[in-house]
Amino acid sequence: MSVFEALNAETLPVRLGSNQALTDRIGEDTGSWKVREVGDGNLNLVFIVEGSRGSVIVKQALPYVRLVGESWPLPLKRSYFEYHALVRQAERDPGMVPDVLFFDREQAIIVMEFLTPHIILRRALIEGQQLPRIASDLGLFLARTLFRGSDLAMETRKRKEDVALFADNVELCDITENLVFSDPYYEAKLNHHTTPQLDGIVAELRADRDLKVEAQRLKHLFAANAETLLHGDLHTGSVMVTPQETKVIDPEFAFYGPMAFDVGMLLANFWMAYFSQSGHEKDGDRESMREYLLDVVIDIWDVFRDEFARLWRNERKGILYQAALFEDRGDSLGAEQALDEVLQSIWVDMLGFAGVEMHRRILGLAHNADFETIADADQRARCETKALKLGRHLAVNRRKIHSVAEINALAERLEQEIVA
Repeated sequence: MSVFEALNAETLPVRLGSNQALTDRIGEDTGSWKVREVGDGNLNLVFIVEGSRGSVIVKQALPYVRLVGESWPLPLKRSYFEYHALVRQAERDPGMVPDVLFFDREQAIIVMEFLTPHIILRRALIEGQQLPRIASDLGLFLARTLFRGSDLAMETRKRKEDVALFADNVELCDITENLVFSDPYYEAKLNHHTTPQLDGIVAELRADRDLKVEAQRLKHLFAANAETLLHGDLHTGSVMVTPQETKVIDPEFAFYGPMAFDVGMLLANFWMAYFSQSGHEKDGDRESMREYLLDVVIDIWDVFRDEFARLWRNERKGILYQAALFEDRGDSLGAEQALDEVLQSIWVDMLGFAGVEMHRRILGLAHNADFETIADADQRARCETKALKLGRHLAVNRRKIHSVAEINALAERLEQEIVA
């Protein structure tokens, strides 16, 4: 095995200049390659490499958490799971992830399609862009990848082999298990939040027994329920967009877990974007943007539910809820009853995962730019307080909530609250 060596803008053309996947896409004259390091995430190096024929993305894992530094080591094998997740997602919802051109496991390098003129969805929402396709595209992506990666659709041996493969993504699961479900609810070392403006509500949440019990129930579900292959970190920073196209990126947290997890994580980020809008109203009113964001949440859930039902009726070929027990016996109503119960279970768990995601993005280590780019600390704290309140409601009361419209109505009431 070759010794791992991190790339940089100078060494990349030398080390990858003979790679045919790159030269076929961007040209063989490495002297003319333009290399820019653009990674702004928490974990990896990311380069844009431009040549005479085109451009690619080169992504390399580092042996530590980039956000923290070498004091937090992390195995390079996470790129292996990202590669395999991208391959499976491309099969299950073609066109929704970037094309993978080359993978080097030893050097933890993935070379993939450069998405242009796409921008990160989170940035687009901060700028107030109302993109017409994201609700439909993301709802379909969720339904297709989650259904087709489960025992509802997959051949059982292949699925069990996949579960075994992704079970080794232990370290990234450990990050989620701690940073999402536990650390926000006590004085963990890596936590930070807007201070002192949030101190009061933070103390209140960390003393909330019902909330902590629900967070641990959700952690139990996350750790024990290997339903389907998840993206594992699906938020508005993991989506790239133009008005005409949506692409999902960065599935290095992929593993087999509960279907509801990806759905809840994603919807939580739209609710957080909603509460952040008052912090981005420099050039005018954002009321139409707020309405748009709440509509997106409704539409994502509706599209997900409808596509999941379509797949249930047409692609349910796995070991669960077999047609031999229902449709083949003339009992289509039984299959529909089972579908309703599965979707209801996803709905309830999705709300809980959304709630803890909103908490961890404000109280834990990894925050999001929706709030962090609000320069006025008092305004930022007001926005975050409203999101924290909604997150608590979703996590604790999820079994009593019946519709997205109900949640959106509460979000609108919270938005009108005057927060000291």
